[in-house]
Amino acid sequence: MISNRISRTGAAALVALAVLGPAVAACDDGSSSRKAAASAEQEAGLSLPRPAGPQAIGEDTLHLVDKSRRDLWAPGGGARELMVSVFYPAAGGKGRSGDRAPYMSAKESALLLKAQKLDEKFGAERLASVRTNAVAGARPDKGKHPLVVLSPGFTLHRATQTGLAEELASRGYVVALVDHAYESFGTEFPGKGDSPRMRTCIACEKVEQAPSGGSGENKMLAKAARNRAADLSFVVDELTGRKSDYAPLIDPRRIGAAGHSLGGNAAAVAAGTDHRIRAAANMDGTFFAPLPTAASGRPLLMLGTAKGHNPRAKDVTWPREWQRHDGWKRWLTVADSGHFTFTDFPVLGGQVGMTDPAAPLSGERSGQITRGYAAAFFDHHLRGRPAPLLEGPTKANPEVTFHNPQR
Repeated sequence: MISNRISRTGAAALVALAVLGPAVAACDDGSSSRKAAASAEQEAGLSLPRPAGPQAIGEDTLHLVDKSRRDLWAPGGGARELMVSVFYPAAGGKGRSGDRAPYMSAKESALLLKAQKLDEKFGAERLASVRTNAVAGARPDKGKHPLVVLSPGFTLHRATQTGLAEELASRGYVVALVDHAYESFGTEFPGKGDSPRMRTCIACEKVEQAPSGGSGENKMLAKAARNRAADLSFVVDELTGRKSDYAPLIDPRRIGAAGHSLGGNAAAVAAGTDHRIRAAANMDGTFFAPLPTAASGRPLLMLGTAKGHNPRAKDVTWPREWQRHDGWKRWLTVADSGHFTFTDFPVLGGQVGMTDPAAPLSGERSGQITRGYAAAFFDHHLRGRPAPLLEGPTKANPEVTFHNPQR
């Protein structure tokens, strides 16, 4: 069983909960009073939770082109392109515009819903209008900060990791949230004039066309993970280079990587291929690409579902990499969680009182656990701060189990 492969049924359920939860609840209940309450809640819109850190947050969107590489999925299309949302600690007060950073565009939302066969039932504006906490173009705060490069799950837009990115930025990190071209259901890139170019999931088609039986698909996804690792290194190059506007904000000695699903595999690989990346967190991602030998000395956080990534689960890549890794490491699983627990979807769905039956952990707890453990990990390894949260089970987090399987 491949945990990175997205179940259309499960993803559709989560997107439905997040996008039109109130409407679904009203239909099931039949009560006029609850319909009215649901309607009012729907009109109020969805929002990401306020981050726990003290810093205001700014956000910029970058279009980066790696002219040294041709795109893996569309080599005839030219150089490898990336869209990157950079979240950073901002000075107090409003930014240049004072506008909240957008979550994703209506067109990107529409393609996500269409891929999940929800486009005829739900409006894309619902997902596109999620309220974020970052201010577009805000003035950066002074000082140098750790950098975390963050990669989303296969087929998913980078926006699905916005909650974690904002949390880290509020705690004093610069976060580069990366969209990998042709690997999401739909991502907008700059075009001529005001007309953006839409890049859809060519990678999905190639993976689906791979030889049946799993090995062909797995090899394709391993190649994708390594390619993403190269993407993350390129983003580090661009943000820390001498001509970069962000170089004054970043301490190049304190860089980490994290990701969900395939993005988690990529982050862990990058820690072994790029000496600047000093720690990596993999959130529920199968290790399609084995970790390079150099990664064994880098701190590694493996945070996954109790069902899919306990030591006796079908995904044998976690025990394999756990045994190969000789450095600081933690293997944690979360009870009642699902593959999308580590994204924004449960958090948004939880605001309308709905959860995925297959993953009943509340949206609030999903967000708290994901943000809390990831932040503790990077605080410990990039800032040298104590991290009691990572030393063993806590009463405040009964859902989290620590694993240490022996050979």
